[in-house]
Amino acid sequence: MSISLSSLILLPIWISMAQIQQGGPDEKEKTTALKDLLSRIDLDELMKKDEPPLDFPDTLEGFEYAFNEKGQLRHIKTGEPFVFNYREDLHRWNQKRYEALGEIITKYVYELLEKDCNLKKISIPVDATESEPKSFIFMSEDALTNPQKLMVLIHGSGVVRAGQWARRLIINEDLDSGTQIPFIKRAMDEGYGVIVLNPNENYIEVEKPKIRVKSSSDSSYEPAEKRERKDKVSKETKKRRDFYEKYRNPQREKEMMQLYIRENGSPEEHAVYVWDHFIAQSAAENVFFVAHSYGGLAFVELV
Repeated sequence: MSISLSSLILLPIWISMAQIQQGGPDEKEKTTALKDLLSRIDLDELMKKDEPPLDFPDTLEGFEYAFNEKGQLRHIKTGEPFVFNYREDLHRWNQKRYEALGEIITKYVYELLEKDCNLKKISIPVDATESEPKSFIFMSEDALTNPQKLMVLIHGSGVVRAGQWARRLIINEDLDSGTQIPFIKRAMDEGYGVIVLNPNENYIEVEKPKIRVKSSSDSSYEPAEKRERKDKVSKETKKRRDFYEKYRNPQREKEMMQLYIRENGSPEEHAVYVWDHFIAQSAAENVFFVAHSYGGLAFVELV
């Protein structure tokens, strides 16, 4: 007879519930708390206690990957394509690893836009102060002065950023499939000015400050018994919360907050902002848009 890990974990809880249910009102409260505990514990999450640290390299070389001459991402030593399931049965860890690699890919594509496509990185809002959140777009040298034609590229929603169509295609196929670079190079060869929008760069993330709750100034007027009871409830609540958190988020990741970029807080706002401050100021007689997925909706909103 075999007993699973989940059975071993839950068995003591079920026994406790059976014992408690035989008691009075106080015991019923404990039963409710235990039921609440069972509803919150996800066995997949429970296994995270043995999860490796979420500490990943910040370069392609650190991941031991590189793009070959065909623009394909390959392992430096084995030559194999990217492997998502690097560690078996650790989906969250594998997903975090994939996301970390994706952030490196984004920076790599930015470098290609500047070095290979000769685009300039332009900060927005154009009148931003030193301390406020900022985003950026990319433009060719003649984007605003080309008298004939201007091409504007808008990607879709999700994790993609300026210069990308699909991160998955960049990682699993090649740069030509997943980036806007072939469009940009052909447009420039055919005499277009180029502007590359960045509609998903709507905010920056900063660590959320820890809030210290001060006790009420008139708490001293409360009866001692009432204060003790409140303190006991508070300690019990914190104890339960910490217990749940241990299994929900064993590697306590930093809590982040979002600071939105002025007049660029959504793809639609971004498209309007770039139109007002750049595209509408260009000398081009004809403006062409190439939009993918949600980028098409942002364009329709602009129209």
